[in-house]
Amino acid sequence: MNPTPSTPAATDQASDTPARLVDAPEGATPAAPRDVGGPRPGARSAVRRLALPAMALLVLALLVTSLMVGGYDITFANLFTADAWNMFLISRVPRTLALVLAGIAMAVSGVIMQVLTQNRFVEPTTIGTSQWAGFGILVMLILVPGASIMLRMTVATAFAFVGTLAFMAIVRRVSLQSSIVVPLIGIMLGAVVSAVTVYLAATFDLLQAMDTWRSGGFSSIVRGAYEPLWIVAGTTVVTFLLADRLTVAGLGRDLATNVGLRYERVVLLGTLVVAVATGVTSVVVGFLPFLGLIVPNMVSMIRGDDVRKNLPWVALVSVALILVCDLIGRVVIAPLELPVSVVLGTVGALGFIVLVLRRRRHVTY
Repeated sequence: MNPTPSTPAATDQASDTPARLVDAPEGATPAAPRDVGGPRPGARSAVRRLALPAMALLVLALLVTSLMVGGYDITFANLFTADAWNMFLISRVPRTLALVLAGIAMAVSGVIMQVLTQNRFVEPTTIGTSQWAGFGILVMLILVPGASIMLRMTVATAFAFVGTLAFMAIVRRVSLQSSIVVPLIGIMLGAVVSAVTVYLAATFDLLQAMDTWRSGGFSSIVRGAYEPLWIVAGTTVVTFLLADRLTVAGLGRDLATNVGLRYERVVLLGTLVVAVATGVTSVVVGFLPFLGLIVPNMVSMIRGDDVRKNLPWVALVSVALILVCDLIGRVVIAPLELPVSVVLGTVGALGFIVLVLRRRRHVTY
């Protein structure tokens, strides 16, 4: 009996069958194929678990560097001598703590405003909040020149709160065709407030005082001058408690209301937190541009939009960024010093342009 000729399909199947499967004894389990396509899921999860501790170690290294860099020579060898120790406690520690508190406050404020406006391009300095706080500071310099720091912070916070509410009201009533329009509205409002502030400062011979506020530097921060910034640490805690509600509010007013969220209350609380953080930071430190723009966008591009999960990253990245900018300002023209706002403004402007171009490319394609 002649064997049945094999068809081409059968021949192909036979040639494609691995020899080890053909020759395997009956009932044997074939060996699993090797995974050759990238890192294993377990390795990826390990990297994710180690990423936050690694970032914390980087921030710790920057903190130590910040404590050791400055006009007065402090090293580990002479740290515990009388003069070096006094300088360390009077100047270096307060300055570093002020950098940490102010950086976290402005970055968290950026997170809140981006969630509430559903726009990636907003933060206190691009919606006029910081400019309104500066206007409040000027009003106090005109009306009550000898006012206490607490009174100045209260008035600056009140002006920032009113200005932010005005911005939110305008945005709600304007038909927006592009996400870039929202920060443009805020920038225009801030420009108007800044113009009025400069005019009044020139009229009352207070331009130098306002220039000090605009410089946004930490060179004058010493023990006894930075302590009000601990107030903004409370705003960070409040933000963490509101994190889940803010995440839901970021889905939009209609959807948030449908799931039972008191949307208007969350918006009001979020705006108040931003106003307090901006008002206190403006009085103690000054103008810190773009910090709340860059950091939240960097974190959300990598980790998504869950506010609660992002807050630790936002805090660490903001501290790292402001410390790096401050260190650059301290060493680039030493023994003189560039205000941190100058370095932040440069980095922030470049970051803003990158975000705009990235958004335009995504919309185009």
